[in-house]
Amino acid sequence: MDSLLNLMTIISALLILLVLVSLRRAHIRVEYSVTWLAGAVALLVLSRSRALLEALAHLLGISYAPLTLFVLVGCVFLLMFFRFSIIISKLRDNNIALAQRLAILEYHIKRLQERGSGS
Repeated sequence: MDSLLNLMTIISALLILLVLVSLRRAHIRVEYSVTWLAGAVALLVLSRSRALLEALAHLLGISYAPLTLFVLVGCVFLLMFFRFSIIISKLRDNNIALAQRLAILEYHIKRLQERGSGS
């Protein structure tokens, strides 16, 4: 159990480091990095607090405490992926609307050019 919790501690520390480096290099926006950092910190806290992990395992009815960690991490990351799916969907809709506006503007510019050359 200790080796598994130590592995999860290392993974969460690496995730925190990866997010901070990506944030520093402007590969990820601040509003998205907060979600990843919160998930990584939650993983770090749970992997280092055996008493909290065992209490959560008892509360959830799971006999093996590290399994509780994986269940909670899976739930957190599923929620994060759902949130990012919503964001991507909104961005796609905005791109479609922007392309439509651009097409309308190009149409108006072409009509104005035709009027200008026709007179």
